Amino acid sequence: MYNEPIFLAPEFKERLWGGTKLKELFGYEIPSDYTGECWGISGHANGPSVIKNGSLEGKTLAEAWETNRELFGGEEGDEFPLLVKILDSKKDLSVQVHPDDTYAREVEGENYGKTECWYVIDCEEGAEIIFGHHASTREELEQMIDDGQWDDLLRTVKVKPGDFFYVPSGTIHAIGAGIQILETQQSSDITYRVYDYDRVGQDGKKRELHLEKSKEVTTVPHEDPAVDRKKSVEQGLVREQLVEENYFTVEHWELDGAVEGLSDRSYKLVSVIEGEGEIVVDGSSYSFRKGDHIIIPATVDTYGLKGKATLIASHSNK
Repeated sequence: MYNEPIFLAPEFKERLWGGTKLKELFGYEIPSDYTGECWGISGHANGPSVIKNGSLEGKTLAEAWETNRELFGGEEGDEFPLLVKILDSKKDLSVQVHPDDTYAREVEGENYGKTECWYVIDCEEGAEIIFGHHASTREELEQMIDDGQWDDLLRTVKVKPGDFFYVPSGTIHAIGAGIQILETQQSSDITYRVYDYDRVGQDGKKRELHLEKSKEVTTVPHEDPAVDRKKSVEQGLVREQLVEENYFTVEHWELDGAVEGLSDRSYKLVSVIEGEGEIVVDGSSYSFRKGDHIIIPATVDTYGLKGKATLIASHSNK
């Protein structure tokens, strides 16, 4: 029986819009000064996490999902269902939209579409995201895209640290410059670019846009999804539910002291965004610190936490 937390080595992605905050804030060894993404908990083929400890050390999360399904409560599915990232947007990300599961299967041949959510870790004062659009009908959306009426079409929202956004598939969105977020999403890498500010990449060419697919999958009209943040206190742990929906539940944990007897419905994904502490399982302690990404497997019946830290925890609702 695997009776300890699983620590994962993140995978890093260089992006046109990336910077150095992943190193500055979390101490990661990043590949360049254009590092935009840390894939902290990933079973995706484009960047699987590698297990750092225990009897599965050296295996990828995808391999563990394939061969040790008991760690995940016997959950069904060909692929690990969730992907947890930390993003650093030194520059604006492209304006984009993602398909739902049905479109992803029928058009892209992939298992999952992409519903996601964002917790703002830090940002510059006055930083903004694009979240939704102003078109009333699909015809109006298509016309505004064709005419390049981006200032009229796109809806901007100012952000601050601690903000949370639930971004269902079909939502036009973009993370603006100067923002670091933790993103929990379905395990999908399908992105349709709607607008990219006419930028060119390192090859001197503009990046590909996906206008027809974007028009097909965008939800019209845009409606902000309801987010009901709920807090509870368990000993030295304040738990705040950020979202509970079809694919995942995401929580913000503020640890200050100790909590014992935690038990999860199955396996839990945990990312440490501030501080340090210990996970205690059957009298054994496992130290964690800011920047760590951890899975508490379903084979751990109960566990405790000690320390002073801020964590984002999630689980699959499949």
